[in-house]
Amino acid sequence: MDLKELITFRTIIQERTFSNAAIKLHYAQSTITNQVQRLEEELGIKLFDRGWDAELTPAGKIFAEEVDELIKHWNFVLEQAKFLQKEEIGVLNIGIIETLTVSILPKVLKKFAEYKPNITCNFIVGNTDSLSTAVFNNSMDFAICSSSSGYNLKFEPIYNEKISFIVANNHPFAKKKSISIDKLLEYPLIIGGKNCLYSIRLEEELLKLPNRPFCYSISQISSIPSFVEKLSGIGVIISSLQLSKNFVKIPVNIVNPYIEIGILQQAKNHYMSSTKKLFLEILKEEILLNQN
Repeated sequence: MDLKELITFRTIIQERTFSNAAIKLHYAQSTITNQVQRLEEELGIKLFDRGWDAELTPAGKIFAEEVDELIKHWNFVLEQAKFLQKEEIGVLNIGIIETLTVSILPKVLKKFAEYKPNITCNFIVGNTDSLSTAVFNNSMDFAICSSSSGYNLKFEPIYNEKISFIVANNHPFAKKKSISIDKLLEYPLIIGGKNCLYSIRLEEELLKLPNRPFCYSISQISSIPSFVEKLSGIGVIISSLQLSKNFVKIPVNIVNPYIEIGILQQAKNHYMSSTKKLFLEILKEEILLNQN
């Protein structure tokens, strides 16, 4: 049984004769007859009483009641097959925050490529502000970042990042066990871009101080340690950034140092392909392993 045979059967019923069905479908009448015969052989029942008019047999009437649903199901299966075929070759456009590109992303991509070797992955590194704009504009499939309040997007949290403060090993704060936030006024702060969520969170803390610390803003978080070393300042990073032995994290007390990181995607994402699901499953697994 195939889709053509089902459509032919339905057309005969609609057009009332084999010859009219042949005209409608642009087939020779012998083709129509052969398709019906094949269908009857496959089903093991007689569908029509042969004659000028296409009269259904009792069994044919029962089958006729189901043919529309069979055709719908067949079309659905074909569409799903097309989706699966497209998923085996194609491109994923993925946004990701900078700190995950070194610690997590290479491992995720290696595992993903074992399952989907013909899928190309384009990674766009940015902060939450730029990535959420790109997701909203459909220029990427999804992003791994913090939540965005500026757009109607779906956010699924995965883990918490922590705001950390760093200094060079020879800095006066390097060996202190506790540092109050007002001590930040004594040295220049090197922080991330103004639109970074963690910079916005830090700004909330700095507003509590009698004066504002002198700040340098650098959009590339991985560059902050170099500036910290040269300027003898205090860097503000997120905890997953890998540091060399030249730097230490210092215990600055702030009220809420945590930021949720997760999957940001379109709110009306009606179809999530198995390829995207697989990538996200591997990503979540790797992040959880990295947390332990």
